[in-house]
Amino acid sequence: MSNPLSDLIAEKGALLADGAMGTNLFDMGLAAGEAPELWNTDQPEKIRDLHQGFVDAGSDIILTNSFGGTRYRLKLHDAQDRVYELNRKAAELARGVADKAGRKVIVAGSVGPTGELLVPLGSLTFEDAVEAFREQIVGLKDGGADVAWIETMSSPDEIRAAAEGAIAAGMPYTFTGSFDTAGKTMMGLSPKDIFGVTATEPEQPVALGANCGVGAPDILSSLLDMSEANPEATLIVKGNCGIPQFQGEKIVYSGTPELMADYVHLAIDAGAKIIGGCCGTSCDHLKAMRVALDQHQQGARPTLDEVVAKIGPLKNKSASEGADAPRRERRGGRRRG
Repeated sequence: MSNPLSDLIAEKGALLADGAMGTNLFDMGLAAGEAPELWNTDQPEKIRDLHQGFVDAGSDIILTNSFGGTRYRLKLHDAQDRVYELNRKAAELARGVADKAGRKVIVAGSVGPTGELLVPLGSLTFEDAVEAFREQIVGLKDGGADVAWIETMSSPDEIRAAAEGAIAAGMPYTFTGSFDTAGKTMMGLSPKDIFGVTATEPEQPVALGANCGVGAPDILSSLLDMSEANPEATLIVKGNCGIPQFQGEKIVYSGTPELMADYVHLAIDAGAKIIGGCCGTSCDHLKAMRVALDQHQQGARPTLDEVVAKIGPLKNKSASEGADAPRRERRGGRRRG
């Protein structure tokens, strides 16, 4: 089925997605504990400015400021009755910037986890999760989003619920997991098994893959597992810009524009069709990534050893840890962009 995202991939071959929403908004004054989604109505000019920065840096895809836009996440800020309003506004802000770009820019409606555990681990039923995602995605659709961009997921059941919410809303969708726990998601999903998550759904994702996690080398490890399992899949990688480090009270990510450019080259050769940045990725990083994508000459599929040699050691185990796996540094924790 034709959709704007698939059409642009067919036209350009590989696409550049945008950078971090959360960490860039913190730099613009968002306070810790404040809901970014409230800025869609309270500080719309700052959201427009960030989208514009991503477009000016060369992004083909910009994600809406709606990651925590379900009723369950908004309830933490007494905004559970504003789901439609805030998500529609998020899409309208991005759509306004995209439509003035002078080229095709995809507006992807960001859909993050509910923050709740599904039955039997928690109290959220699958049906209620589907309805919460549908409610959010209707707002994104009505605001002008081209695709529902389901991201930073850990639970296969929650991915399915979000997919069913998108289908019920009449939207094409993508999804990405965060493989940040010994190379798997926190709920145990391996990169190579991601293709079976929505296999029984009546509409399949436009693209799927990985985002966030613990740095560029680790997400490329996940990409290699996915592309080996399904070489024909349309794969997404949207990795963090290095590792977060405290400088005084400020968190700074270690990745340089040069490292993120190398990451782009490796990602394309490893099979990705959509490459972007997550936590810590600024417009300066994206400019270097745009140049890398435009100048890329297809090379051989990299090995994991070559990834490590080029952009540094893994911070976690891979999902398929073996005797020949490169030596890895350990690091815990994750922060979403």
